[in-house]
Amino acid sequence: MPDTLPDPDAARWAAVLAREPSDAFLYAVTTQGVFCRPGCPSRPPLRRNTRFFPDAAAAEAAGFRACRRCDPKGERAAIHAAAIRAACDMIEASETIPSLAALAARAGYARHHFLRLFREVTGVTPRSFAESVRARRLAAALAAGERVADAVAGAGFGSESRVYEAPGRVLGMTPGAARRGGAGEVIRVALAESAMGPLMVGATDAGICFIGFGEDEQALRGDVMARFPRARIEDAPDALADAVRQVVAYVAEPRAALDLPLDLRGTAFQRRVWEALRAIPLGETRTYSGLAAEMGMPAATRAVARACAQNKVSIAVPCHRVVGKDGDLTGYRWGVGRKRALLAGEAKARAR
Repeated sequence: MPDTLPDPDAARWAAVLAREPSDAFLYAVTTQGVFCRPGCPSRPPLRRNTRFFPDAAAAEAAGFRACRRCDPKGERAAIHAAAIRAACDMIEASETIPSLAALAARAGYARHHFLRLFREVTGVTPRSFAESVRARRLAAALAAGERVADAVAGAGFGSESRVYEAPGRVLGMTPGAARRGGAGEVIRVALAESAMGPLMVGATDAGICFIGFGEDEQALRGDVMARFPRARIEDAPDALADAVRQVVAYVAEPRAALDLPLDLRGTAFQRRVWEALRAIPLGETRTYSGLAAEMGMPAATRAVARACAQNKVSIAVPCHRVVGKDGDLTGYRWGVGRKRALLAGEAKARAR
C-alpha cells in the first residue's frame, strides 16, 4: 500500500503552480491569511500551506481575507469597470473623439493607468472604441438610406477618404455596400441535410459568409437575408458543393479544422475574437473569461462574449467551444443540444 493517499486537489494545485486563470475555485495561504485567484502574480505558496475554497464567501468564513494583488472578490475590478463605463458613455455622447487626457481626467486616473484599465475592461484602446462608435453610427445612417457623404460627416469621420482608405477595418465593407444593404452583391446559398438537421451555407465572392443549421429552409434563408437585406440570394448547390460536403462531413464526424475561405465582416475587435475562436484546438473548450485572458484582455469577458454571439459562420468559427465558467453550455444560436453534440463529437475525435 502507498504511504500517502493521492491528493484530491492535485489538479487545482497544478493550476496554482502554473498560474492558470480560473473561476472554478480560490486558494488560501495559511501562513499569510489571504485567499487568491488561480493566476495570482504573487509567489506560489507551499502545498502544505495551501487550502482550496469554492468561492470568496467560504474563504472568508474560514477566516481569510482577500488578496490585494489579484482582487479575488472583484471589488477593485468593479470600481475600475464603473469608471470605464463612464468613459465609454462620454465617448458615446461626444460628436468628436475625446482626448485621452480628457477621458483619464473624467475617470480620475493618470493617463497611462487609465489606458491600461480601458484595454483590460473593453479589450480595445479608447481610440479603437471611439472608432467603433463612429462605425456603428455610420452603419446605422447608411442602413437608413442617408447619402454616403452625409452619413460619413454625421458619424464624425470628417471626410469620406478616411472611411474609404480602410473600409474593411471600419465597416467590413465599403460605405456604398453598407448603404445598399448588400444590394448589388450576390449571396450564393446551398442547402443540405446533416446530422444536425437542415444545413445552409452562404458565400460571397470573397468566401463563406454564413453557416447555419437545425432550422427549416425558410428560417435559414431569413438569417442570410437579415445580414444582406438587399442582396440577391441565389441557389448555387453546384458551386458550393465542396464547401457543403466539408461542413456536412465535419458535423457527422469532426476530424480537423474546416479549411474554407471565409468572408468575416465585423469590427477589428470582433475579427480578433473570431480568430481566437478558430485557434481553439479540436476537442478543447474555453470559458469566456479564459478566452479573454488568452487574448491578453482578462477583463474584457463581456465584450468577448458579445463578439462570439455575433459570429455568423458557425462551426468554421467554432463559438460552440466556449462555455460558462462552471462548465455550463450557456446559450447557442442553433440550440444547446446541438452544441452538446458538437462538443461530444469533437472530444471523441480527439481521443482517437
